[in-house]
Amino acid sequence: MSITVCTGKLHRVRVTGAKLDYEGSITIDPILMEAAGIVPFQLLHINSMANAVHWETYAIPGKPASGEICLNGCPARLFQPGDEVIILSLEQITRAEAAKIEQRVVYVDAKNKPIRTEIKKTSKIHASKSLQKLKNSSA
Repeated sequence: MSITVCTGKLHRVRVTGAKLDYEGSITIDPILMEAAGIVPFQLLHINSMANAVHWETYAIPGKPASGEICLNGCPARLFQPGDEVIILSLEQITRAEAAKIEQRVVYVDAKNKPIRTEIKKTSKIHASKSLQKLKNSSA
């Protein structure tokens, strides 16, 4: 059985464009895509910091080193240049794989240039062990 896990995140990137007359997707600077582990055509979740709007679409690479974050098609009505968004990349993996996942969180400057990438690892403490400790402490 597989579960959906967030494996990458572009944190507080700024929308640089919104093209309504386009067939859909989000165009992302390929340097940002690589830093977050996003591959072309991968399904992404885009969340607005301003109004909590949530959109799902697929990634297409833009011009390298451009800082481009452009919402194409329908989401161009929801996201405008200058908006800060969080972009999440998700993967379907097994629970065993999820226990070993390393999530890449990419932080950017005001021009969407990567300034830091944080690798988050899953905890070695499983929920069942935490629950057992909780039970033991209340007994």
